[in-house]
Amino acid sequence: MQVLSIVIHGEIPTLSSKILSCIVSLFSSAFVFYWKTFFEDMEMKYPPSFDGRVIIYPSEQTLRDYLSWRQVDCHVNNQYNTCFWLLVQNGATPKEAYETLKGTYSDFKNELLFQKFGINYSHIEARFRKGSTLFKKPRQVAMKGSKTVSEIFLTHEDIIRDEFWSKNKDLLEDR
Repeated sequence: MQVLSIVIHGEIPTLSSKILSCIVSLFSSAFVFYWKTFFEDMEMKYPPSFDGRVIIYPSEQTLRDYLSWRQVDCHVNNQYNTCFWLLVQNGATPKEAYETLKGTYSDFKNELLFQKFGINYSHIEARFRKGSTLFKKPRQVAMKGSKTVSEIFLTHEDIIRDEFWSKNKDLLEDR
């Protein structure tokens, strides 16, 4: 099961549960509909399921802490899975791969990847190390007069450090 989180800064809409239900449903159907576009030679073995959450946090710092935790969690899971499946692809049983990685820390996995497989983890694409984050931002559109519209943008940037938030101050502004 994959988790789709929708984080709202400010007040939760009255129909948040219904909106989330529609989004998760649409995402699930699009996932199945476009499967063959991305995996043309791979059969889907079971129907996907996705969980969704609408979350409201009482402060900007709490929101940033949550998003930071999610990005760190993405890194931890990706690094573990990269090591695990490389071990399995190179002859280890899943149980042996699990035992090799059990109780290890990031530095061990980095060294394993580099020494055994010649992979520098920091050179793996950011979308795998940092995950994908979608943000809704306002944008001025020059039409008859000036109009503000919302635009969704995708980033694989480090959203933990202050640098990201400094250049995207409008993400946390109340509207």
